[in-house]
Amino acid sequence: MSSSPSPLHLAVALDGAGWHPAAWREPVARPRELLTAAYWTDLVTEAERGLLDFVTIEDALGLQSSSFTEPDGRTDQVRGRLDAVLIAARVAPLTRHIGVVPTVVATHTEPFHISKAIATLDYVSTGRAGLRVQITARQNEAAHFGRRTFPPFRIEDYDTPAVQEVVADAFNEAADYVEVVRRLWDSWEDDAEIRDVATGRFIDRDKLHYIDFEGRHFSVKGPSITPRPPQGQPLVSALAHATIPYRLVAQAADIGYVTPHDAGRARAIVEEIRAEQTAAGRADETLHVFGDLVVFLDHDPAEAAARRERLDARAGYPYTSDAPIFTGTPAQLADLLQELQSSGLSGFRLRPAVAGHDLPAITQGLVPELQRRGAFRRAYEADTLRGLLGLSRPANRYAAATA
Repeated sequence: MSSSPSPLHLAVALDGAGWHPAAWREPVARPRELLTAAYWTDLVTEAERGLLDFVTIEDALGLQSSSFTEPDGRTDQVRGRLDAVLIAARVAPLTRHIGVVPTVVATHTEPFHISKAIATLDYVSTGRAGLRVQITARQNEAAHFGRRTFPPFRIEDYDTPAVQEVVADAFNEAADYVEVVRRLWDSWEDDAEIRDVATGRFIDRDKLHYIDFEGRHFSVKGPSITPRPPQGQPLVSALAHATIPYRLVAQAADIGYVTPHDAGRARAIVEEIRAEQTAAGRADETLHVFGDLVVFLDHDPAEAAARRERLDARAGYPYTSDAPIFTGTPAQLADLLQELQSSGLSGFRLRPAVAGHDLPAITQGLVPELQRRGAFRRAYEADTLRGLLGLSRPANRYAAATA
């Protein structure tokens, strides 16, 4: 196959022992270490050895469950996790180039708090931070906070008007949330800190700005208490499966993760997001659309298939996912990624089925294969996550207003 028209971007999504629910039972899985800093450091440094653009770190406000809408009673799967933002802050100083993008649930957290946390992560990583914004409408998660309630629903009811209304409201709230976070990142101008010992001036108060955000969900005055992050605006990303979340990506994100099961569907999704992007007045901005895939990678396709079957047998049911599931060799995966790229996707977020097996298969198998095809970098070409993704450092909206 000919090399790609432009190099691919590659990220990995890290979740516990891996995305297959029986991953923790594999010999490489290290289940006793899932809650240690060393485990997460090893995963992220391996991803960096593979020159990947960034890692995302999964998180939630409720225990993992095999049910989409409620807790389950299973005791044979990984339950319990560390906070994604804190994992990111721990591993970032031990890496030099790779972006670190923790998941943040907008529904029950405050944008002021998260803005400060991700700005801090951008300082800790010297410009490699981002966030993946997520919503939740689960009753059990709302019960952890006691501030609001959600009606019960089953996944089969997802397309009903009542559930769609709840979903739309949650995504509208997420859009406001991201807007508040972004305004707070801009609420200090870049040169607001003078730090002049001789004159005793540490700060120029005129360069701190109230954001005065008033919306249905939030009323936030600002300014932040954390100066503007090194990237100006750390990266905002979101996973999207349908029109309402596509709209959030188009209006508010730098990267959208989508789950098309073939090239035709990928093309249609990209077109829909581009149309929404234009409607949002962002047609001239770079917005990446990444395809998500769960991967079982081995040198022999039969080996990968057998491994998947063995894991399914251990779980007691065939593994399914919102994203397409790829089972095969690195070369076969490279073929698929290049085919999907021609549909308008600019990159991919790969979900290793077993982190200890499939992450090294990505970094040591897939990456060299893509490099041979001229489709992936051979060295990091930028010091910031925005730089790796070809995004310029944005001007401060408030500085522009006062200039």
